[in-house]
Amino acid sequence: MKTALDIRAVVILVVLCGSWGLNQVAIKVALWGIPPAIQMGTRSLIATLLVFAWCVLTRKALFQRDGSLWPGLAAGLMFGLEFLAIFWGLQYTTAARAVIFIYMTPFVVALGGHFFLHEPLGSRKLVGLAAAFLGVVLAFFDELSLPSRAALFGDALCILAAFLWGATTVLIKGSVLSEVSAEKTLLYQLAVSALFGLVLGVAIGERVDLGFAIAVAPAFLYQAVWVAAITYVAWFALMRDYPASLLSSFTFLTPLFGVAFGAAILGDPLSTRLIAALVLVAAGIYLVNRDPARRASREASTDAA
Repeated sequence: MKTALDIRAVVILVVLCGSWGLNQVAIKVALWGIPPAIQMGTRSLIATLLVFAWCVLTRKALFQRDGSLWPGLAAGLMFGLEFLAIFWGLQYTTAARAVIFIYMTPFVVALGGHFFLHEPLGSRKLVGLAAAFLGVVLAFFDELSLPSRAALFGDALCILAAFLWGATTVLIKGSVLSEVSAEKTLLYQLAVSALFGLVLGVAIGERVDLGFAIAVAPAFLYQAVWVAAITYVAWFALMRDYPASLLSSFTFLTPLFGVAFGAAILGDPLSTRLIAALVLVAAGIYLVNRDPARRASREASTDAA
């Protein structure tokens, strides 16, 4: 495993974060016409079919016995619960508030990596993560007013999603899922979450308004095809080659991309506060990735022991 992010990984991570930043807008728009459980289940089903078709075309081995079944099912259930919490949470709180809590995930990953994955949590990494998180808070400072009780419920769901996302990342890195193909790891999560979401949606009586659903179809298809079927494969491929805590540090860029897309698409103004937030995030990423040679030496001596 590589101990630092190279240029290729950085470029891919920036594209992924930009895509996920826009995804927050797409989820909010799609919720106008498609309720949360059915939306999550349907988008996972479409993505499952697309990823499976890709695996068939590229002759990826998916059905051999490799000990990944139970970890895969667990990852799939956590993946489904994570996105269900996000979709439901966005019905009660604003996207700006939600994104702050969702992207507490790197703290979960950093702690999980320290205790379970032999990825040391040093003081420099803690300072870097704290700086990046402060940047996110600064970017959304105007939204941190006293919320209503409904908003507090939405916030709690988004915090739950952050813990589930982080726990899923640690599970994948610490189990046999880290050794199977990225496509197979993703298929476990998509297939289980599709079944979970669709069954739950029917059970609780969710209904789709066809007229509104057609209107929000572009936002929905963006999630299902690009985000769920393509960017997640790239994310899990990166997870096989780089430390989880380094990758997760970059997810702090996602909410900032969300603000940028808001400015470009919705005409929201860019403020000096946002620029200051970007500086803090950049500083945090630098600190988290600093001094790879020393970390490599430390990990090599640990492996030798």
